Amino acid sequence: MLAKVRSCAVVGMEGVIVEVEVDISGGLPFFAVVGLPDAAVQEARERVRAAVRNSGFRFPGTRVVAALAPANLKKAGPAYDLPIAVATIIATGQAPAEADGLVFLGELGLDGSLKHTPGILPMVAASHEQGFSRIIVPEASAKEASLVDGV
Repeated sequence: MLAKVRSCAVVGMEGVIVEVEVDISGGLPFFAVVGLPDAAVQEARERVRAAVRNSGFRFPGTRVVAALAPANLKKAGPAYDLPIAVATIIATGQAPAEADGLVFLGELGLDGSLKHTPGILPMVAASHEQGFSRIIVPEASAKEASLVDGV
């Protein structure tokens, strides 16, 4: 199964919308993140796996591939934890695919809690400029995110 959600990357002082696709298929347990992820994004695999399980959902024991597009844009930081987890939960049929029009930003704790993510303001501003008004951020980042009118 395949699920798509949106996130955002910071490039210099600008934000760029990133599409996060998660594909679940048969095979031996495997979890990969592709699309020029840095070490922090690669580490999302362990944070996402633990957070999904500790939030009461089932993490698939099969092949999971998370693709971050555009693939030629370097992805850095933990802001992709939440969108990867949400797309995984949707792809496994544990939540409805009602993520259209939403942007997800946030680092996950192993318990499933959301932590402040650096760069929230430019990511929220870029998301809003691209026509998104519903942006899911950690509570600790909400005050910063609310500086963007209309979000």
